[in-house]
Amino acid sequence: MQQKDCTVNLNSTTTQKVNILMVDNHPENLLALEAVLLSPHYNLVSATSGNAALKSLLKQEFAVILLDVQMPGLNGFETAKLIKAREKTKHTPIIFITAISQDMEHVQRGYSVGAIDYIFKPFQPETLKQKIEKFVEIYQKHKEEISKSELQRSAELNEVNKKLDETTLDLQRTEALARVISETLLDTIVTFDCQGCILSVNPAVKTMFGYRENELVGQPISNLFLKVSGEDGNSCPDLFFSLINPSLGSVIEAVALRKDESAFPADIQIGEAAVEGQPFFVCTIRNVTERKQMEEVKKQQFNQMEKMVKDRTLELLLANEQLQIEIEERKKIADHLFVSQERFRKIFESCPSLVALISLKDKTYLDVNTSWINVTGYSYDELYHQKINLLDFIDEQGDNSINLEQPFRSKKIRYKTKHGEIRAGLLSTEMIDIQPEPCILLVLTDFTERVLLEREMSRLDRLNLIGEMAAGIAHEIRNPMTTVYGFLQVARGNREGLPKEIVDLMLEELSRANSIITEFLNLAKNKVSYKKVQNLNTIIEALFPLIQAEALRSRKQADLDLHYCPDIPVDEKEIRQLILNIVLNGLDSMSSGGKLTIKTYPEEQAVILEIKDQGKGISLEILEKIGTPFFTTKENGTGLGLAICYSVAERHQADIDIETGDEGTTFFIRFKSN
Repeated sequence: MQQKDCTVNLNSTTTQKVNILMVDNHPENLLALEAVLLSPHYNLVSATSGNAALKSLLKQEFAVILLDVQMPGLNGFETAKLIKAREKTKHTPIIFITAISQDMEHVQRGYSVGAIDYIFKPFQPETLKQKIEKFVEIYQKHKEEISKSELQRSAELNEVNKKLDETTLDLQRTEALARVISETLLDTIVTFDCQGCILSVNPAVKTMFGYRENELVGQPISNLFLKVSGEDGNSCPDLFFSLINPSLGSVIEAVALRKDESAFPADIQIGEAAVEGQPFFVCTIRNVTERKQMEEVKKQQFNQMEKMVKDRTLELLLANEQLQIEIEERKKIADHLFVSQERFRKIFESCPSLVALISLKDKTYLDVNTSWINVTGYSYDELYHQKINLLDFIDEQGDNSINLEQPFRSKKIRYKTKHGEIRAGLLSTEMIDIQPEPCILLVLTDFTERVLLEREMSRLDRLNLIGEMAAGIAHEIRNPMTTVYGFLQVARGNREGLPKEIVDLMLEELSRANSIITEFLNLAKNKVSYKKVQNLNTIIEALFPLIQAEALRSRKQADLDLHYCPDIPVDEKEIRQLILNIVLNGLDSMSSGGKLTIKTYPEEQAVILEIKDQGKGISLEILEKIGTPFFTTKENGTGLGLAICYSVAERHQADIDIETGDEGTTFFIRFKSN
């Protein structure tokens, strides 16, 4: 019967379709494999990724796996490693199929992760088909062996159970026989009547008590006991019958007395019977000396064990307390981590700046906040796991797309929204690791509205400045024009002509008006500068005789303190004008005997021009207006000198800083050396 079942199971295993798993991310390759392996005996299962293959292995068992090496996400090697790590699938044969990884190190790596074979594309269909048939044959034989082994184990288990039942029955019989022998041969059996007189005893009484049978017949049974105690623990000597009725059928502990008056512990059990209406009692007496000794030993052992249990319990309690403390600490850490995550999520979502998390590996969006979605116009689903378009983020300085692999801070960029709007912002990036994928954190502060506001304010400032400049020009030019106009009116009514002094005065006024217009034109931002690389010290040394002559003319001193400076691109004429304007202002601010110092020195990729005077300093009210066109504190000044200096500095991308006090004023002009 068992052989028949085995035959049926083997046949069902043979006729069942064999599962074959094909893994390739290219559907055309899967179709090619299906065409080669198509058979009524095979159940071909296709998977387009490593994750899909792992899911299929969870659902069913496969005879062989055809696995492509090059796949996105989990590649073939990683998928094979996960398959071999699983107990249920670690013996499933894997054949790698690849078209590009033909290097020996790739082949060795394939075998190292558990591959059975390594086939290169294009493959021979017939060869592949034969290999698959052999692996299927091995799989089927393995299944047959498993089925045979299971049937054989089942038969062996039945045989063992049968022998176990027989052994159990024999043990029960042996135990019953031993119990009967023990009860009839080792225990003393005494019968007595209602008055307590002994009617009969068994032969064991001589061994246990030292009496012969005829010595006890007719004697009170209480002579055999010193003390009897019931289940409630109460005891009284020589009152044997006081415990008979409530203790019938129960085991009573007592102290028995031998003939030599030696005592031993005993268990007695009394039963009641009647013969021809005459009641009598049957008492079984068992010597429990050894048991009591064993109980005493066990009691001592129990006490020791109890002490050990108490000690161990105390240790466990202490360990449990420590564990509870550790659990509380871990719970606090977990709660803190949860709060931190919630806090980060709230900060992330409520941050007014645009924040995005980008994968460093494939440059895809992992997460974006609400500001990013609201400003760019994209939905979350349109961005999630989509590759970032770097052409939408342009560096304002180089006019090139940004490089995300290079961290930077507050870089001015232009970026494009979904609807094509170009906006401005400050972009900062930071490299971070998240579980444990390397990522890029993008923080984009949009200041488009501020740029528009600044443009509008700049426009209004220019309009205001134009108004002030127009008023200043009108005032400065109207004075010489009024003089010329008045003399021309006189000349029109005087036929003899104008005297030479008047003509010279008119020419002087016209020259002054032309000078004002020329200086005003020097303020123009779009004025062309003719720069060439040269040394600032050379320009100062050539100009210094003129400065020294002007200082001596007003009984003042001018000193040079020039240090080595790298060459920089400058327009010599404009730099001479800048130096002269500041120097003349400094000389005018000093009294006789004052000293003006011109100093140069390099400093952190910059060349510093320092002009220091010993005047009275500049008040805060005037300092705020310095550089404003037509603002002057001189009686005959035009108010364009320092305005021209700031215009020249701007065209040279230089900065002008001023330090002033009671001991004088110092102008610092910083030229970039790179």
